[in-house]
Amino acid sequence: MFQQLLIKLGKELNKNKIPYMVIGGQAVLVYGEPRLTKDIDITLGIGSEEIAKIKTVIKKIGLRVLVKDLETFVHKTMVCPVVDKKSGIRINFIFSFTLYEQPAISRAKKVKIGKTDIPFASLEDLIIHKLIAKRERDIEDVKTILLKNPNYDKKYILKWLRDFDETLGTNLAKVFAKVTKDLK
Repeated sequence: MFQQLLIKLGKELNKNKIPYMVIGGQAVLVYGEPRLTKDIDITLGIGSEEIAKIKTVIKKIGLRVLVKDLETFVHKTMVCPVVDKKSGIRINFIFSFTLYEQPAISRAKKVKIGKTDIPFASLEDLIIHKLIAKRERDIEDVKTILLKNPNYDKKYILKWLRDFDETLGTNLAKVFAKVTKDLK
């Protein structure tokens, strides 16, 4: 079901010329261990002011919006939560608003599902997204991904984590250092 939905989403996003990449649990399946994931998270290469484009995709695919006032919710959270009426799978469209996301989308790894190329976050960008989320499940995903993929671009990851630390006042670079140290 997930693959069929990813194909429909990919075709419609491509048709509407919306740059994007799949992140979250679906992307972990590309680089890590198979695990249960209940949704599809998609980072969009457009800002929330272009919500009309996503509304077109939602209508064409037959998705149901999960909030009452979509425009207000999206402008406040940068997320458009919907569900596929047929399968019940939730999809989160995440609008871009940082300098990081555009280059990350251009680095995405194309994975062929059926006859459709679907861009998934690069290994490094998936790690960055998971570290930003910082939930226990996300940290475990990072460990699994790093163990299975020891040849990653550590400098790229640290550059962006330090940028986020500086702008957001976080400690992501330290979290990453601890995770990598724990793997040794």
